Amino acid sequence: MTLNRSNKPQPGNKISFNPPYFHNFKLNNGLEVYFIPKTELPIVRINLVLNCGSRFDPANLKGLTNLVSMCIDEGAGKYNALQLSDEIDLIGAHFSVYSDDDSIYITLQVLAEHFDKGFELFKKVLLSPHFNEKDFEREKRKVLTRLIQFRDEPEYIANTAFEFLLFGKDDPYASPIPGFDTTVNSVSNSDLKNYYSSYFGAENAAIVVVGSINENELRSSLNILSDEWNNNVKQKLIHSEFNISDKRLFIVDKKDSVQTEIRTGHLTSKRNDEDYFNKVMFNLVLGGQFTSRINLNLREKHGYTYGAFSRFNYYKDAGFFHVSTSVGIENTANALNEIFSELNEIKNGVNEEELEFAKSSVIRKFPANFESYRQVASNFVGKIIYGLSDDYFETYIQNIKSVKLPEVNETANKSIFPDSMITVLVGDYEKISEQLKTDKYGEIVKLNYQQLPEISSAD
Repeated sequence: MTLNRSNKPQPGNKISFNPPYFHNFKLNNGLEVYFIPKTELPIVRINLVLNCGSRFDPANLKGLTNLVSMCIDEGAGKYNALQLSDEIDLIGAHFSVYSDDDSIYITLQVLAEHFDKGFELFKKVLLSPHFNEKDFEREKRKVLTRLIQFRDEPEYIANTAFEFLLFGKDDPYASPIPGFDTTVNSVSNSDLKNYYSSYFGAENAAIVVVGSINENELRSSLNILSDEWNNNVKQKLIHSEFNISDKRLFIVDKKDSVQTEIRTGHLTSKRNDEDYFNKVMFNLVLGGQFTSRINLNLREKHGYTYGAFSRFNYYKDAGFFHVSTSVGIENTANALNEIFSELNEIKNGVNEEELEFAKSSVIRKFPANFESYRQVASNFVGKIIYGLSDDYFETYIQNIKSVKLPEVNETANKSIFPDSMITVLVGDYEKISEQLKTDKYGEIVKLNYQQLPEISSAD
């Protein structure tokens, strides 16, 4: 039997989905709470989200938020770092702290029978971190070592350079989360303590609790937290500007590289844009899944890459569209030609068959986003960050079903700007530039990655 891959599989039976029930309330100290009962397993998961991501880092201290998230659980209350880790291990809990552009996240997943002990440890990290100088210096060295390693990772260089040049150096979203060598070197342990005092407040946070716990028991524990966590920190606001720039092409020179990392895109509207669902649909056709136009063109038709995709990325206060792939350096110009051909073609719209296949793909996958405790918590954290409506999950599938072809095609035409793309190529400058004899993709600018903190797309 021969498998005909040109025929897309037909959708199967209809899928029913009941979104998780949740209860939303606010504590006396201003902390917003989302409680989602989930009793399949005797597990409780807590995700605390603080509105204090790397976009709040001062220009000369980029990487500060990252260091705060790395150091905050290095000793708290009566425990040093090793003792705290041992206490968490004793109850079989998973505890983590991490940060991104918009937030710091403190998470705990623990067996229901150990919730009280786990929550006590959670509170100690949140309310009484040590920020010990010795621990800080160790974690700072780790970051600086990793930043040196990043210089040899073309994918990281491409992603970092693309967003830095796309937003422009003065935008809060421009710099990478770990910062740069020069800015991290400037961070002191006192900066971490000042950051904590400025941003770690209940009114600047929200908490999501998912699991097998009685609501009255949960409220009792949270009320104790409310009484203990009463520092007067208000919610922080910061804004990013949405501007479409002129077409520019940057080549980050990586001599003797046999591959070229390609990133091309432009800024877009935010996550709460009224055309969001139309964008989801046309992007699935363009480059949002394996069977999309861009991937079939570059991978299946031409063999330039193992994979290529397009995506709308959203932060709390910004958004951007981009295409990403890696190709053999000899195919750099050819791949760019095909990418821009597809970008121009999508402005002419998609057809009914493509739209229905995209709808079916999203609808069938959506329930799987709520299978694990981690997934449920993460989805509600996203709801908080982007300010989504209370019925967002309940109406999601119907919103996808309601998308109409004319509106999708209108959105595609007005949302993609091939003549305003910022393009970043990471690879051997000489080999790439000799393929690009014209300014078809914009004025060519040669870069060294380590120069990045001092330049912007406007330079």
